[in-house]
Amino acid sequence: MKVVRTIAGVRDELAAARRDAKTIGLVPTMGAFHEGHLSLIRASVAECDVTVVSLFVNPTQFGATEDLSRYPRDEARDVALADAEGVDLVFAPPVEEMYPAGFDTAVEVGELSTVLEGAVRPGHFRGVSTVCTKLFHVVGPSLAYFGRKDAQQVAVIKALVRDLDLPLAIRVLPIVRDADGLALSSRNAYLSADERRRALALPHALEAGLAACRAGGGADGALDAARTVLSAAEGIAVDYAALADLDGLTLAAAIRVGSTRLIDNVLLEEEAR
Repeated sequence: MKVVRTIAGVRDELAAARRDAKTIGLVPTMGAFHEGHLSLIRASVAECDVTVVSLFVNPTQFGATEDLSRYPRDEARDVALADAEGVDLVFAPPVEEMYPAGFDTAVEVGELSTVLEGAVRPGHFRGVSTVCTKLFHVVGPSLAYFGRKDAQQVAVIKALVRDLDLPLAIRVLPIVRDADGLALSSRNAYLSADERRRALALPHALEAGLAACRAGGGADGALDAARTVLSAAEGIAVDYAALADLDGLTLAAAIRVGSTRLIDNVLLEEEAR
């Protein structure tokens, strides 16, 4: 496995694969790998001839008051995990490689980027869309792998690929959860034991919503049930609990526990019909 830090270096390393029409898989990440990331990597390794993992904490998707400076970083650990999973190339550029002096271009998906996470984090999806567009152009993947936990991000990226006619497919893998139900996230590392206990209100609310939907309450019943659980929970602040079409009817929620912000969702489409 090779670690490459420049765009030119990535293109050079992948030139032979492109010439031989090999299938290239891309797993875009910000590092701090957990089993969710590894599930994406394993899928790419299984399905593609060449797997590229990007390792880049993208500053343009963080707001001024968000956790860019303290976002967990452990490149040596991530590189070792990628190597053990059979990754062919890790692209780990410095910020100035992705955003050189004078960089002044952004890619933005429209209305979908303004609701839910987009409303709470203005500009977030502009940063996500811009960096993913760059990665798609640099790597030239046949497939790119994303996790369902970031359901709105997935919907934004799918719209981006569709609207710009980019020649790749987006593969979406299920949410990976710990035994207690909390969706895996790099930010879970911020939580104290007590904060983690309080954070379980988030998956519990979504479970209650799904149960209500399956019991015949439909989407509105699901939303009411989730909001009831969240409103009764102690020690959390709710950013939103809402319904949205995110590759299917989705119940999505975001909470803050201490200084940590967590998101989660459940797909209702099958149950709500």
